[in-house]
Amino acid sequence: AVAGSTVELGCSAQGDPAPRVQWHKEHGDLPWGRHEVDREHTLRLYTVTPADAGTYVCTAQSQLGTATAAALLHV
Repeated sequence: AVAGSTVELGCSAQGDPAPRVQWHKEHGDLPWGRHEVDREHTLRLYTVTPADAGTYVCTAQSQLGTATAAALLHV
């Protein structure tokens, strides 16, 4: 990603009952005040900086189990 741009990372999880979906960054926190997660579980990072580079992990959890997916962001 180019520094200063907005990045979108998608995470699709379905089930019955619907799983609880959460995002986190390995080795750090999501950028404070510069991120949001929409109803479709897409993580948006605004005005990215080199400090935002790293691995972002989406975790979907329900009573049936847990699934994770990761995305590596380069800035």
